Amino acid sequence: MERRNELQSTLRIEDVPTVRAMVAQKLREAIMSGTLKPGQRLVERELCEMMGVSRPSIREALRALEADGLVNMVPHRGPVVSTISLEEARQLYAARAVLEGFAGRECARLHDPEVARRIGDALTRLKAAAAKQDLVGCLEAKTDFYAALIGGCRNAFIQRMLKPLHDRIQLLRITSMSQPKRINKSLREVTAIWRAIQNGDPDLAERCCVDHINAAAVAALDMIEKSSAAKEAAPSDD
Repeated sequence: MERRNELQSTLRIEDVPTVRAMVAQKLREAIMSGTLKPGQRLVERELCEMMGVSRPSIREALRALEADGLVNMVPHRGPVVSTISLEEARQLYAARAVLEGFAGRECARLHDPEVARRIGDALTRLKAAAAKQDLVGCLEAKTDFYAALIGGCRNAFIQRMLKPLHDRIQLLRITSMSQPKRINKSLREVTAIWRAIQNGDPDLAERCCVDHINAAAVAALDMIEKSSAAKEAAPSDD
């Protein structure tokens, strides 16, 4: 018994987040909400002062976020919030269309009323936030919408593959959802997804998911191209 207690004490994991994990989560939330914007430098000294933690904790958190693709280490500049290139965006949306189309199909096939309710609740909050032009509220509701959709397909591998894609695409969504025309069109698209799932129509649900992602891709790629053109046209500081 004594040996068992000793082994249990050695192996037991206390469910207490480390400082590094808490710092990483706070920075992740700031990136996802747009408080920290794509391309923005993350100065360690400033982050230490703002968050009240040590430089090693900041560095460990930044390395974790770099592994998730949310932070880039740029030579001679240090860590910056990641940006997404045109080609990377094309690949992200192509992969997302395949995976999320399957998730929508499975949600409709399984036809779980609780899943449909959660998706519908997120959609209701998304519409309310859009009506108030509450960008943060829109982002939170959109995140909950996709979480309910992806969780509802009951496929752990799809969930694992889609999470990093959504993290990266959130960097684009912050800007694209600030465009009124895109918000209104997106609302119609996600409403169609919800109705197809609610009605238990797998073919339609998959098609609506793919159509929504393709439309989002067009808007995002156009936004990246315009941003790149504006940077090229801007006078050099040299």
